[in-house]
Amino acid sequence: MADTEQTDETPSAAQDKKAERTAARLGREIDAFAKAHGGAEAQVAYLGERGARIVLVGEDGGWGDLVAPSQAIAEDAVKRAGVTVHEEFDGEFAAKVKTGPYEWKRMAGIQLGGPSND
Repeated sequence: MADTEQTDETPSAAQDKKAERTAARLGREIDAFAKAHGGAEAQVAYLGERGARIVLVGEDGGWGDLVAPSQAIAEDAVKRAGVTVHEEFDGEFAAKVKTGPYEWKRMAGIQLGGPSND
């Protein structure tokens, strides 16, 4: 008879641990972003089966995003990081974002005769 390792962990308990580790990792990444940008605010957007997008805007106008495998994990991650979370990416919040030449080329390059977004 082969040696097997027996665990008392149920599949849902294993999934819970994985979700907790993922939320902790994302929380650390959000915290690192906030420290690098003098603080940060966030907005969590549901992406369907793909999970949820965490949009971050730093106090200096820098921005970035992360994708979590679920809405619950995204919400846990921003809570762990202790950042302010906005319900919507409204005008006041969006106005804090500073964009540079790269973003303008990527967002409007095709319409302005710039490089394509291929």
